[in-house]
Amino acid sequence: MEKNSTFIHSKLYDHYKDKVILITGGTGSIGSQIVCELVKYSPNKIIILSKDDTKQYLMKQRFKNFTNIYYLLGDIRDYQRVEYVSQGVDYIFHCAALKQVPTCEENPDEAIKTNLLGSLNIIEAAIKNKVKKVINISTDKAVNPTNTMGVTKLLAEKLFTQANFKLNNQHTKFSSVRFGNVLGSRGSIIPLLMDQLLNQKPLTITDLIMTRFFMSIKEAVQLTIQAGVYAEGGEIYILKMKALKLSDLVDSLIVLAKQKKLKEPEVQIIGKRPGEKLFEELASEYELNNMYENDEMYVISSRPPSNDIFKKSYLSDYRSDKVNLINQVEILHILKEHDRQ
Repeated sequence: MEKNSTFIHSKLYDHYKDKVILITGGTGSIGSQIVCELVKYSPNKIIILSKDDTKQYLMKQRFKNFTNIYYLLGDIRDYQRVEYVSQGVDYIFHCAALKQVPTCEENPDEAIKTNLLGSLNIIEAAIKNKVKKVINISTDKAVNPTNTMGVTKLLAEKLFTQANFKLNNQHTKFSSVRFGNVLGSRGSIIPLLMDQLLNQKPLTITDLIMTRFFMSIKEAVQLTIQAGVYAEGGEIYILKMKALKLSDLVDSLIVLAKQKKLKEPEVQIIGKRPGEKLFEELASEYELNNMYENDEMYVISSRPPSNDIFKKSYLSDYRSDKVNLINQVEILHILKEHDRQ
């Protein structure tokens, strides 16, 4: 394992050393952690593009010792700004998006402007400026989508895949990574329920039999930056991950309450929100026919990857209700880690 870790670090270092890297949505949970990881590999410059000046200020304090990180205000909906910040860039990690299912459901026009038109701006700017690679951050909700957010992310995946075949694209490779739920990211369920538990409020649960794929922020970041190395254009990279059942999460929160000498929390079943499914999928039935794998990830590709670390996969489905579940010991560890933050 250690040898493999050293080998991967060496490949990442060789790939990102002295490069100029743009991260859209770079002040978010994922974007900021990508920065945290990339600085280990001696890039020439990391450019943060985001529209929240407060988050940029806080991030500047966090990374104040790094002189090669640049912070630019801007919105991916603004093509001129995106084109400007893409000049001289080698790699783009596209993290900026509207990600909350209820928000997108209530504001579909805004979801389209950010998740689709914003993605088109990234694509056109990258091609114009001859960026080497662009990695688009996607989600399991893009598979057989039932909500606006999932639909926009699926179409964004299609845009990035098709961008490899644009007539004016002679230099840029576009690929995507598909996440499950990221533990501890802003707006995710664990911070919400932990806040309710610690403040002695009822735990609001949509449905106890609901399952969700989960990955740590560290795993999400590693998947993303490794995809930046492996990408040949048109692939979708997916981490191999376990799932979490909401009933198991509730049971673990009750155990944690006892350990912290808090009163047992009340559980309120609020029902599925508009557009939610009882389980998520990370690959469609069609995509399973074009799936390859190594020990850590799957890759969906219309052609076999040239890298021999990937072999043909014969997975029959990839659903959150049919994979191994995170057990109570693991859940309690996750909850306690979050509590320490």
